Amino acid sequence: MTQLIGQRILLKLSGEALMGDDDFGINPEILQRVAGEIRDLVNAGIQIGLVIGGGNIFRGAGLAQGGFDRVRGDHMGMLATVMNSLAMQDALDRIGVASSVMSALEMPDVCDRFTARDARRLLSEGKVVILAAGTGNPYFTTDSAASLRAVEISADLMIKATKVNGVYSADPVKDPQAVFYPTLTYDRALAENLQVMDATAIVLCRDNGMPLRIMNVNDPGALMRLVRGEAIGSLVEKGD
Repeated sequence: MTQLIGQRILLKLSGEALMGDDDFGINPEILQRVAGEIRDLVNAGIQIGLVIGGGNIFRGAGLAQGGFDRVRGDHMGMLATVMNSLAMQDALDRIGVASSVMSALEMPDVCDRFTARDARRLLSEGKVVILAAGTGNPYFTTDSAASLRAVEISADLMIKATKVNGVYSADPVKDPQAVFYPTLTYDRALAENLQVMDATAIVLCRDNGMPLRIMNVNDPGALMRLVRGEAIGSLVEKGD
């Protein structure tokens, strides 16, 4: 049997990844494919905590640049993550995968309130736990929320699934000379401002020894190959 890289994983999925080639919202085919890949991980014995961003629906920080109240905008962004989380739960339900949506904000008619203890219990029972509404606080990104939740649920690894293949020295779309980093340290990511995640998220991973893998969610089957030990994307961890 193939040795899995960990029993419990926090998967951070960008909201933009759910758009596919669309300009806005959720692409049903992308949603169903990602749900299918999560099902394969569950069937392989992996416990999955899932954080989904809200950028495909709303970005509070972007609107704040135009004069909108940042706190109100961030709360709207949190609600966008809840919408994405409910959509993913529905997709998982339709393929027979048990899941629970837990929110950092209280909304009892919609989903459960997050507690680390309950999340760990549900993961141990084999449910996918979808962690919504960020940290529940403005000014914190969903990347920071994912790092925090990864630590709280005692994940073995955090995976950030985006629309790029990993970490580069610059934006590879804009700079064809950008260098790909298969491995790097948290400190290098911070010092070179490599846009892996925001600084708060990276520091949380660094200070708690949480290894971080950046990969392309649009590469079908890559998640399964990764958990089976293949070097997919970029690995960010402590140096020697």
